[in-house]
Amino acid sequence: MQDTLLLGSEGIKKTILHGGTGDIAKLTTGAKVTFHFRTQLCDDERTVIDDSKVVGTPMEIVIGNMFKLDIWESLLSSMRIGEVAEFWCDTIHTGVYPLVSKSMRRIAEGKDPVDWHIHTCGMANMFAYHSLGYDDLDELMKEPKPLYFVLELLKVQQPSEYNRETWALSDEERLKAVPVLHGQGNKFYKQGQYEKAVQKYKEAIICIKNVQTKEKAWEVAWLKLEKMANTLTLNYCQCLLRMEEYYEVIEHTSDIINEHPGVVKAFYLRGKAHMEVWNEAEARQDFSRVLDLNPGMKKAVKKELAVLNMRMEEKNQEDRNKGPEAGAAPPPGTPPSRRPPGPRITSSSSSCRASAPCGPSASWLSSTPSW
Repeated sequence: MQDTLLLGSEGIKKTILHGGTGDIAKLTTGAKVTFHFRTQLCDDERTVIDDSKVVGTPMEIVIGNMFKLDIWESLLSSMRIGEVAEFWCDTIHTGVYPLVSKSMRRIAEGKDPVDWHIHTCGMANMFAYHSLGYDDLDELMKEPKPLYFVLELLKVQQPSEYNRETWALSDEERLKAVPVLHGQGNKFYKQGQYEKAVQKYKEAIICIKNVQTKEKAWEVAWLKLEKMANTLTLNYCQCLLRMEEYYEVIEHTSDIINEHPGVVKAFYLRGKAHMEVWNEAEARQDFSRVLDLNPGMKKAVKKELAVLNMRMEEKNQEDRNKGPEAGAAPPPGTPPSRRPPGPRITSSSSSCRASAPCGPSASWLSSTPSW
C-alpha cells in the first residue's frame, strides 16, 4: 500500500509502504518507542547512510526526553504498530542528523556516544568546526541535505510498562536515582565485585553530569552536583585500584586535584596508584600533601611509605642483579594491567576522605568499608 501525504509540518512528506494495525500510536511523554530506521540520501542511488537492521538492533527513544532529532517523534506519532513508512524531510529538519548518527554509530561500535571530559555546551559543539570521525557525516555536516527516513514502528510502551534506564529519566528522576546507584555500588564493592561496582558508580556519575550541564558553572547548584560527582568518582577510582587500573586512577584523581587541590582522598589514591607503577617521587609528593592537608592521616601514610620503601628496595636490588642493561624495568611480578588509561571521567571536588568508597558513614582507613 502506498499513500503519499504531507504531514502538518513544513518540509515533510510521508509515503506509507506497508500498513500497520490498530489506531495511530499514542506517544505520551515518557513512552518508549522501539523502531527500525534507514536513512538515505536523496540521490539517484538512494545512498544508505545508516540502517538499524544492518546493525541488528532497533532504535529506542523516550518521548519528551530531549532527543536531539525531535522530528522523529513527530514522524512516529503519525504511525501505527507494524507500519513501514518513508518520510522525505527537508534540511530544516535534518541539520543535526550527523551528530545523532555519530552517537548511534559509536554505541553500535561499543564506544561511549560522547567523550565525558568534553565540557563544551551542546550548541557550541554543534557549530564547532571539527571532524565527527566519519567522512560521510563530515560532508553532511558541512552541507546539510534533505534526507529520506524509512521507519518501521515495532512497539510503544507507556511509562508504567517498562523499567526506565537512567538515560531515559528526567533530571528529577536522575537525581533520585543517584543515591540508589551509589548504594548499589557500595554494596558491590563490599562484596568484592569491583567491576559491577564500577558500572554503578559510572552510571550515577553520568546522571549527575547530565543534570550539571544545565547549571551555571561554579554557582551553588553546580557545586553541589560537582561534590556528588567527585565522591562517586573517587569511589570509582578505589575500585580501579583493586582492579589494578593504576594509570586511569592517576588521570581521574589528577582531574579532581587540578580543579580543587584540597581534596585529601584524591591525593591519597593518586599516591597509591603512583606507588604501584613505580613513580616513586610522585608517590612521595602526594603522600606528603596528604599529611599537609590532614595530619591525622600520619599513621596511614607511614604505612604506605613503608610499603613504598620496601618495593623500591626490591626493585633496585632486582636492577642491580640484572646489570646496567636492565634499565628501570619493574620486577617480573608487575601486573600487565598497569597500562595507560582508556576513556576518562572528568569531575572535580569532594570533601570525602581517603581509602574506602564514600557512603553515608564511610570508614576511609578500613579495607572493608562500612556504610
